[in-house]
Amino acid sequence: MSDKKNDLVKHEEVEFQYDAGLAKVDADKFADPGIEPHRVRMTDKSKKHEKTAARQVAGLFLFSIASSIFSIWAYFGIKIYAFDLNSIRNNTLLLGAGIAFGMLGIGIGAVHWAKTLMPDAEVSEARHQTRGSEETRAAAIEVIKLANEESGFSRRKLIRRSLYGALALFPIPGLVIFRDLGPNPGDKLRHTMWGDKANTRLVRDPSGTPIKAADVQVGSVFHVIPEGLAELGEDTATYDKMIEEKAKAAVLLVRVDPAELKESDERKSWSYQGIVAYSKICTHVGCPVALYEQHTHHLLCPCHQSTFDLTDECKVVFGPASRPLPQLPIAVDDEGYLIAPGDFKEPVGPSFWDRKA
Repeated sequence: MSDKKNDLVKHEEVEFQYDAGLAKVDADKFADPGIEPHRVRMTDKSKKHEKTAARQVAGLFLFSIASSIFSIWAYFGIKIYAFDLNSIRNNTLLLGAGIAFGMLGIGIGAVHWAKTLMPDAEVSEARHQTRGSEETRAAAIEVIKLANEESGFSRRKLIRRSLYGALALFPIPGLVIFRDLGPNPGDKLRHTMWGDKANTRLVRDPSGTPIKAADVQVGSVFHVIPEGLAELGEDTATYDKMIEEKAKAAVLLVRVDPAELKESDERKSWSYQGIVAYSKICTHVGCPVALYEQHTHHLLCPCHQSTFDLTDECKVVFGPASRPLPQLPIAVDDEGYLIAPGDFKEPVGPSFWDRKA
């Protein structure tokens, strides 16, 4: 039995031995199946079907033009009213439908054009180097010219012009939407509701109740708006104005130990017994800065984590913001209520093109 086992082991070792040398790999492992027979389309057989297909393509491009115009009309024609969800839904639905159908018309028209009117004969060519010879490049130009002739792009004026119109009008709805991003703010961010009248009282947001300096304890935080702003939101006619003014005038009021404040000589009169007021609008992209860390006296923007040191004139200590938060000078009136003698000394919010300060 042992001799048989030895013979079997030797046989297996011989069977699995490989000779040293070079292996040959067959590059043409699979045979070229060739090109399928060309199937003639109805537009290849009949001029009538060809013209019908051309009108269908042009109709799809014209449908795209009409959809783009409709979306522009929906943006301006369907008004949005405060607290009216139906107006918001209708505006969004019709605007989105117009843009979607505009894109759909171009896409289906292009596919239908390629499927019915452009040549569909398959061509097989051997691969070559990336850059061909001058003769090859000249031949490629001739191929492009031939494709232009065969597709009828230059010859079919109706399709070409309708395509130009669809492509020209399709981006316009998007550009119209970007209208809300501009124009440049000019002087709008240099003036807020704090500067409308002198000695405006600081009131709580959103109740609108005034704040006494004695009510602000060390470590406490108040979300503050100018007196009279909350009343604007009670009337639908002035609601939009309230939103615009609040977006600029929102303030964070904090009290710290006066000994911890690092104030320049110019700003020593801007605070009151450790009470400081800074704009809530982040100088990065305008998010509301509403997180206060009491131990470090840092204000944090939740959008992109810009961090401002409240005790050091709200200078940036971390994050993408490039400027400190604007400080609102405050004082106390005869009744002990906190007031703002005037407006911010610099524009609030993020930087913009013509900002000088």
